[in-house]
Amino acid sequence: MNQEYPKSSIILNGQTAVVTGGSSGIGAGIARALGEAGANVVVNYSSSREGAEEVVAGIRDQGGQAIAVQADVSSESDVEAMFRKTVETYGTVDILISNAGVQQDAAFTEMTLDEWNMVININLTGSFLCARAATREFLRRGMVPERSSALGKIIFVSSVHEIIPWSGRVNYASSKGGLMLFMKSIAQELGAEGIRVNSIAPGAIKTPINRETWDDPESKAELLKLIPRHRIGDPVDIAKAALWLASDESDYVHGTSLVVDGGMILYPGFISGG
Repeated sequence: MNQEYPKSSIILNGQTAVVTGGSSGIGAGIARALGEAGANVVVNYSSSREGAEEVVAGIRDQGGQAIAVQADVSSESDVEAMFRKTVETYGTVDILISNAGVQQDAAFTEMTLDEWNMVININLTGSFLCARAATREFLRRGMVPERSSALGKIIFVSSVHEIIPWSGRVNYASSKGGLMLFMKSIAQELGAEGIRVNSIAPGAIKTPINRETWDDPESKAELLKLIPRHRIGDPVDIAKAALWLASDESDYVHGTSLVVDGGMILYPGFISGG
């Protein structure tokens, strides 16, 4: 799903960004926006090499620098290898977009341990492994003031379900709720080092994984009842937020979940008084 990404005044020339889960959807949108802003982009993928290479080609076609790197973010050895490859190619890492995530939906009483573990391992443990690797590289490299006022930037892609409970998806909601406190805890720990840590919490976004919802008129109408802005978001909405958080324009933003959801967390069921 290719979109036009409007030119931004934000410049990230000379900086290198790792985008996990960058082969499609929100991750692909963020990767393209960072590339458009001049960053070197490492597009991580787990299985969709074709999708990742398409994103890389798009960035290069616009004059940017990008490579695709396969890694399972829940594997410590894969993550360490991905960051080694990044440093070998571009010298260092300045920005981590920890976006890789999955769903394995089931009723609570029917959910298997494998379904629970898969979601927690990728969504939460994967974020830990990538953030740890990025932080170690930030500290190894040290400050480069001419490139950024921060030692490094970590941005997690969370979900409104770090706030909103989600029946039938307790593994997913638990992973995102855990991610919220993980983000805030390491922000508390790393702020004095000059490392900025934040999250983006998207609501309903048009991505291939949920196409059947927004392509079907009845399903779309039901979904729109949950969104006061009365539209479904596009990956570019999240990409713009990520670009801002990755830049010095948000230098005093730290330890925050930026909710980008068209108002979904405003309890729209109470519009008529409840």
